[in-house]
Amino acid sequence: MTPDYSSLLQNLFGFPSFRSGQQEVVEGLLSQRSSLAIFPTGSGKSLCYQFVATQLPNLTLVVSPLLALMKDQLAFLHSKGIAAASIDSTLTAEQNKQVMNEVRSGECKILMVSVERFKNERFRQFIESVAVSMLVIDEAHCISEWGHNFRPDYLKLPAYQQELNIPLVLLLTATATKKVKLDMARRFDISPDNIVQTGFYRPNLNLNVLPVVEANKNQALLDELKRQQGAGIVYVTLQQTAEQVARYLQQNGCAASAYHAGLDSDVRQNIQQDFMANKLQVVVATIAFGMGIDKSDIRFVVHYDLPKSIENYSQEIGRGGRDGQNANCTVLANLDGLVTIENFVYGDTPDKSAIERVLKDIASQAPEQSASSSGSSSSSTANSASDKGTYQWETQINSLSTLSNIRQLPLKTLLVQLELAKVIRPLYAYFAEFKYRFNTEKADILDLFGKERSDFLNAVFTHTDMKKVWGVVNFDSIFEHYGAERARVVSALEYLHEHNHIELASRLITDVYEVNQQALLAEDLPNSLAETLAHYFAENELKEVKRIAALVRFFELNSCLNYNLSAYFDDQQAPKECGHCSVCNGKVAKLDYSSPIPLPDKTHVAEAMAALNAHLDGKFNEAITESIYCRFLTAMTMPLFTRLKVRQVQGFGSCEFCRYADVKAVVTEILEEGARP
Repeated sequence: MTPDYSSLLQNLFGFPSFRSGQQEVVEGLLSQRSSLAIFPTGSGKSLCYQFVATQLPNLTLVVSPLLALMKDQLAFLHSKGIAAASIDSTLTAEQNKQVMNEVRSGECKILMVSVERFKNERFRQFIESVAVSMLVIDEAHCISEWGHNFRPDYLKLPAYQQELNIPLVLLLTATATKKVKLDMARRFDISPDNIVQTGFYRPNLNLNVLPVVEANKNQALLDELKRQQGAGIVYVTLQQTAEQVARYLQQNGCAASAYHAGLDSDVRQNIQQDFMANKLQVVVATIAFGMGIDKSDIRFVVHYDLPKSIENYSQEIGRGGRDGQNANCTVLANLDGLVTIENFVYGDTPDKSAIERVLKDIASQAPEQSASSSGSSSSSTANSASDKGTYQWETQINSLSTLSNIRQLPLKTLLVQLELAKVIRPLYAYFAEFKYRFNTEKADILDLFGKERSDFLNAVFTHTDMKKVWGVVNFDSIFEHYGAERARVVSALEYLHEHNHIELASRLITDVYEVNQQALLAEDLPNSLAETLAHYFAENELKEVKRIAALVRFFELNSCLNYNLSAYFDDQQAPKECGHCSVCNGKVAKLDYSSPIPLPDKTHVAEAMAALNAHLDGKFNEAITESIYCRFLTAMTMPLFTRLKVRQVQGFGSCEFCRYADVKAVVTEILEEGARP
């Protein structure tokens, strides 16, 4: 007989009954069946794990992508008297220690972390020593390479589950297409019978697509806001657009504020609080805003710029009307923003030659190869190989990004792909540089300790490169002259810092990986490792461009938007005609460019390419690839451009408003002509 959890739900959380889908998920998990729950935004996904965690014998480990989401959920759990905590970057060393003790003792039932926390060797050792009953992955679509917001580190979660021997998994998301849904379930061996999907359709959301030329957009936004009651969000693509639009609204009598990742965290927090308290009517935001917002009475969501994808669109409108009352969701649509969105995609695809530079750097630290014989290295010296044909590779993401000319996000994706291919395995990370300044006189510090410790500290102080007030610790010199290991030096500095004798700062995180030499140098593969990885990135690029095309097709549909949006997310239950979208109201949208997209001028492109060649001559020792030329012409950032001051070169950004594909076609033509005899 199925147990009745209703009275327990009432006692623990104060809710009289489960919402649609919740009980099915709860019963599955308590019968030890891993599950995937796909519920619309704001319909109570989190309660599934929160309830189950109280009934399990050991810890529930929750992986969440955003600190704001963690803090909101922790506040809710604490209000219900449920012991929960997070380990995150905001904790002091003492708070961190306290959380770990509470987890070890069994006092803490739910621990929330980001996926990046697993890279921390100390955390991995800690979590391996604790019995974990359930792994919960929030925003689980991040696992799937077919999904939006793909986070490379999420791909490693199935392996972590197996290594930690966690018997039960719950995946939570609001936005998963059929392909993504099956991909997620497959990775965690979840049976199709244990995928619980409630209807995607929300009858209180009014979807409207309003074609507007760019010059009229501000006025159209103002007109739209005058029709709305209550508070809402206006989404834009770029930070500078957020500032400009917020200023325009303020000048026209709206209580509005810009919100984006470029603002200080305390400023962002104040904006959030004012919005929650209805002191602000409108927040003009990049997608940085909304994930951690639990405001149920958002009455409107306006997309000033096109969203990045149908998935992003559905997540963003999903923040409206969580109280069940009507919310208006309007897109001020034209095709002008497509160039920006597409160019973001192309800007993140590394060249094969750039991938080869990363592989060369990994190989350069092998013991039998000196750095001088195999090209430059981004970081530290080689380490001795073990009998297994492995050795350690040390790198700093900043310097590797500069060396390879790959932006940091795709570079992290590349490193994860190398992990999945068993070429590298993360061991630990450390701060490459420690610097300090004295708060207590050096002689007074030395007087506090006995002879051996005093001599040791004197060696640390002596082998510190002092520059005016601050000094950088020279670990190699300390080891050479005193024999003290790095760990002891760091421990002593931390102690002096805690007792306020010095102020300590650390920077430049160095990641240490174990390299499988055989996998790195394997020649029996159908393609080289660099080719395989380049193909992976090229496929991703194509997939993202197709996703943008699908978004435009969706906004131009001549049948019900709500029905089609639900069908996209594999919900067949929505009505064929909702009666409250712009199409059902007889307004089919046709999107266009406000003015024709300029085509690149071949003569000007050739001149700009020649200027770049002249600027890089003698500074960049490799061939300038097609994509470097294209990124130069379309004003994209890449490490090479920053390092060699390429932005100052005449012709930089001269095709900024052209489509990348058009620019690429002209660049290819010029290069082919130059290669002909």
